[in-house]
Amino acid sequence: MTTDAGSYEHTSFDFLSYTFRPRLSKNRFGKHFVNFSPAVSNEAKTRMRRQMRRWRVVGRSDKTLTDLALMFNRQLQGWSNYFGRFYKSMLYPVFRHFNDLLVMWAMRKYKRLRRHKGRARRFIADVSRRQPGLFAHWRWGLRPDGWAMGAR
Repeated sequence: MTTDAGSYEHTSFDFLSYTFRPRLSKNRFGKHFVNFSPAVSNEAKTRMRRQMRRWRVVGRSDKTLTDLALMFNRQLQGWSNYFGRFYKSMLYPVFRHFNDLLVMWAMRKYKRLRRHKGRARRFIADVSRRQPGLFAHWRWGLRPDGWAMGAR
């Protein structure tokens, strides 16, 4: 007896902050197939963004970018090590959120960037080009200038 592919009652479950569900995978020969594999859960992404808000990055205009990196890199690296093991692209929205917080930080710290979000974004992007290893997620390839994992 055969059933339709989408007729099952449960198609995913959460365990240890990962969501296991059918995802597209690639075998060692380069062929794509559907595999039941893990990625960071939506609840874990929400918790990470909440934690970032608790850091109050935007209000720390007395700090430099290097100070911010020293303060938050350990946590960012831990998240990327744990959740980036499988489907690290599911973490991109979380780290983009942190990049947006850095842009808002720059707008608050520097008068010339106040009310100029695009200019502030370019400022942070220039810093990420000059110092690609400053923040853990920049080392990982997710920079504020739109670069993503080796693409430019």
